[in-house]
This record gives sequence, structure tokens and C-alpha cells, in this order.
Amino acid sequence: MSKTGPQQPIDTDDIQNPKFAASTLDFLLIELVPLVQRVTEQAEARAQALRDEYRRSQILSQPSDSASASDDGAKKATESDSKDAEKNGKVVARGEERPLTSLGIPATTPTTQEAMFARLDMLGYRVGQGLAERFSANTPRPQTPLDVIKFLCKDLWLVLFRKQIDNLKTNHRGIFVLTDNRFHPLSRMSIDRRAGPKAKEDGLARAQLYLFFPGGVIRGALSALGIDATVSAESTELPSATFQIKTKGAKA
Repeated sequence: MSKTGPQQPIDTDDIQNPKFAASTLDFLLIELVPLVQRVTEQAEARAQALRDEYRRSQILSQPSDSASASDDGAKKATESDSKDAEKNGKVVARGEERPLTSLGIPATTPTTQEAMFARLDMLGYRVGQGLAERFSANTPRPQTPLDVIKFLCKDLWLVLFRKQIDNLKTNHRGIFVLTDNRFHPLSRMSIDRRAGPKAKEDGLARAQLYLFFPGGVIRGALSALGIDATVSAESTELPSATFQIKTKGAKA
């Protein structure tokens, strides 16, 4: 039986030493958008069922002489809901609205779409808060907004995506632009160039759906480090991604 020397203890604070398979986050990001869509649609369906039940109870509790008017009102409300449901959800990509159905995603009402994006952002926000607290606990906390952004670009980005941000720009007045030339969640997406410009537009719009979560991660990390900011993200060429950070009180 061979003998080996004592093993060196693992540094639990080493960001280069993840405690789970790196592919775990990849699988999560791939499934996150359709998962959140299903959850949001189910929640909206339950809320709609409660609204319908309440509407029916109001109709049954009203006097008979006003029942006809109530029926007309309920019919109009139902028709209005039906028309809203027939409208495809749209996602804003580079200032343009694209129907979700053209991206292979079932139609959703505008309300459901907005709730879906808000849920993705909030999930990322919680992850960003936890990461910032975890990996800044035993190190001197960044003191200036620029130091915080550098911590995000170098340390946290390396934890999440196994690389650092490729480019950081700032106007030194509270606005920062982070560019990742090969953003990991978009690295497996492709565009059929033979299908023409329409295929590129659809591909970029589809990629936009996967930027709400990392945008929330950035916002959450900044919040944990004492910076209140808004984050917008876009992709103009796969697999690159650009994140614009506007801190509270920023000036263009």
C-alpha cells in the first residue's frame, strides 16, 4: 500500500477553486429563461382564474335588473382580455420590439412578459448580492465606485464566467460600460447567415432574453457593495455583450 504525504488544505476562499462543477451554471443559464417563463405564465394563469372567479361572484351577487348590464360588462372585459392574450409578447432589443413567437417562444401577454423579465432580473440580483458578500468578506472592500467596478470586472466575472471583462470604459461621472467580447452564456448561440438579415435580428433578440439575469447579477453585486445603479444590457454581435451601468446621480 503506497503512502503519500499529507495533502495541502484547500483554500475555501480561493475563487479559482469552485466548489461545484463549472457546467452547473451553464446548464442553469440555458434553462433559466424557459423555466422563468413557465413559472410566470402559471402564476399569471392562477391570478387570472382568481380575477375571473371574483368577477363571476360579483355578477351573481347583483340584483336581477342589473344582471344584463353586468353580463355586457363581463363580456366586454372578457373580449378585452382575449384581445390582450392574442397579442404576442415582445422583447426590446437595441430599441426595437420583436415578437417572442418569432423567437420560438410561445406568445405571452405584455403583463406576463414584463413579469418574466422582472423575475429574471430579481433572480440575478439575489445571486449578485450573495456573490459580492461571499467574495469580499475576507478582503478589503472597495472604497470608490471605480474600485467596485474593477472588483466586479476582475474577481466576480472570473467566478461566474471563468474570464475577466475585456473592456471597461467610464466617463468618470457615474456611467460605466463593460464589454465582454465572448460572453459565456451567448457563446453557444449561433446565427444562420444564409437566412439573411432577418436571422441576425432574431438571433440578437433571442440573445437579449439571456441578458436580464446577468444584468441583475451586476445590479445585486453593486448594491451589496454600496452602489445603487441601473443596468442595461445588449448584444450587437454574438457572442459579445455590453453592460451599461448608471450609478445614482450619474451625469452623461
